[in-house]
Amino acid sequence: MNLSLLSRYAFFVACIVFSLIGLTLHQIEGLWPFTLAALALSLVGVLDLTQTRHAVRRNYPILGNIRYLVETIRPEIRQYLLEADGEQLPFSRDQRSLVYTRAKNVASDKPFGTMLNVYGSGFEFISHSIRPAPRSDPAGFRITIGGPQCRQPYSASVFNISAMSFGALSANAIRALNQGAKQGGFYHDTGEGSISPYHLEHGGDLVWELGSGYFGCRDAEGHFDAERFAAQAQNPQVKMIEIKLSQGAKPGHGGILPKHKVTPEIATTRGVPLGQDCVSPSGHSAFSTPLEMMAFIARLRELSGGKPVGFKFCLGHPWEFMAIAKAMLESGILPDFIVVDGKEGGTGAAPLEFTDHIGVPLREGLLFVHNTLVGLKLRDQIKLGASGKIISAFDIASVLAIGADWANSARGFMFAVGCIQSQSCHTNRCPTGVATQDPLRQRALVVPDKAERVFHFHRNTLHALAEMLAAAGLTHPEQLAAHHLVRRVSDTEIRLYSQLHVFLQPGELLGSDIKAEFYGRMWRMAQAGSFAPAPAHA
Repeated sequence: MNLSLLSRYAFFVACIVFSLIGLTLHQIEGLWPFTLAALALSLVGVLDLTQTRHAVRRNYPILGNIRYLVETIRPEIRQYLLEADGEQLPFSRDQRSLVYTRAKNVASDKPFGTMLNVYGSGFEFISHSIRPAPRSDPAGFRITIGGPQCRQPYSASVFNISAMSFGALSANAIRALNQGAKQGGFYHDTGEGSISPYHLEHGGDLVWELGSGYFGCRDAEGHFDAERFAAQAQNPQVKMIEIKLSQGAKPGHGGILPKHKVTPEIATTRGVPLGQDCVSPSGHSAFSTPLEMMAFIARLRELSGGKPVGFKFCLGHPWEFMAIAKAMLESGILPDFIVVDGKEGGTGAAPLEFTDHIGVPLREGLLFVHNTLVGLKLRDQIKLGASGKIISAFDIASVLAIGADWANSARGFMFAVGCIQSQSCHTNRCPTGVATQDPLRQRALVVPDKAERVFHFHRNTLHALAEMLAAAGLTHPEQLAAHHLVRRVSDTEIRLYSQLHVFLQPGELLGSDIKAEFYGRMWRMAQAGSFAPAPAHA
């Protein structure tokens, strides 16, 4: 017991003793710095003994603080010194390095073979052709978005900036992203925080995301304001309108920007009052049924002057999307596009349970949406985007092969403007000025330099995609199909995507003989007049 007490308090006692000796021998020149240090440590020890929040500090005065110091710097120590190059937390060093090199316009070639375990379950690759095709110009990797009900279709790149709001990102980050998008001819999704002056400064194409808070087009009660919407939506820089039903980071969860973070600029941009929390409800007030949602889509299309209108969501209850599909058939109103967000996506902070355990991963969600539209013979009229942890050309190819027309990336472009994955986005202390409203911190982000990096990351990623396609004997991303990609499912077996996944036949859901039992069951549960499952099948 005495030895235990000695080990716990020895350093504290030693500091006190040294302090007393130093004060007694104060006439000795050169001893003062050590005496002051000992006094300071003694004071820390006294505070440790008297505080009531931390048991470790009470039992181990002074030395107990080392635990909290090490715990504070643990993420940085792990990221920079301990983690393996392929360890994804949530993006590996290899993934981040790929973005950084492409953003800096540096060759990303690697010598001496792959570091991946090609015999491990889950390894994926594209099968190549004995007769490769000539490499196509990536500038032609575009798709036209806009169905028969749209008067202003938009030609979009197959790789774009996913939704990130001003407020979540700094003004300089928004400027750099939009300038890079302008240079590269691809679009920049505003996120649900509305269109800020920084989105408009450099003239890059915008997709205006309309969340449940209707920021930028809301009345005093937070409901949709048609007049305010039309005033912004008809801006020529706004190319498409995207209704956000949910997002990968926290599907089914609203959000609050605390009032102390609502700056005058953010309040003006979002159309919210200063001195109050900025609330994003978990659901929309403009519609409550699938049929009402279709009517809202038609209304936005008319108010915007006939621009493409679609929606983004992370798949949850399958019958709810089936209900939306039934409403399309019943009303005759079609969205021009749908963006499927995977649960692995998300730049915003969210409760851990939502991040880890709510929402369908991207590929499963994308395949379900694609199959549903194919089964209703609507797929050729509605374009599909995919968003969720997309970094490389192979990531793009892997979602295009199972139904997407294009891909979006949020965190990839964050890396391009300087993000180092410190995971401090929600603290307002982002070390690189990307995700902060602190004017001194965001001053570190030099817009012209980072805009060039955004441009180069996009261009070099599509260049890599062009080379992959050529190796597979293809000339355009739209030619990618499920039989081009392969996944290892065990130590001794590989399968094509076309063998792994169920693909519905055109019109299969419209007949009485639905071979895919799960899809048939979900289709019978869905009803156009409600998001709830049909009573007879619930």
